[in-house]
Amino acid sequence: MTIPKHIPTGARIVVRTFDGVDEHDQRMKFRDFVGHVRSWDGQSLDLMRDAVANGSRPAQHVVIPADSIATIKPIPERPQPRP
Repeated sequence: MTIPKHIPTGARIVVRTFDGVDEHDQRMKFRDFVGHVRSWDGQSLDLMRDAVANGSRPAQHVVIPADSIATIKPIPERPQPRP
């Protein structure tokens, strides 16, 4: 996949990264990050990872090197819960 040259700040995306080859089945494994872009300079993606909906993981700041990115896809914002 070709990585975009420009990713707007604040965009909500899912980033799939290479996580290495599994030693048991010899298949490539991946890891997904869902969150909002803080910055993108073509070399590293600065992302504020979304908190899990059930609260088991808080929001997290991550920096992802461009050479570890397999795919990037835009995704819609979560619907806001009604009070």
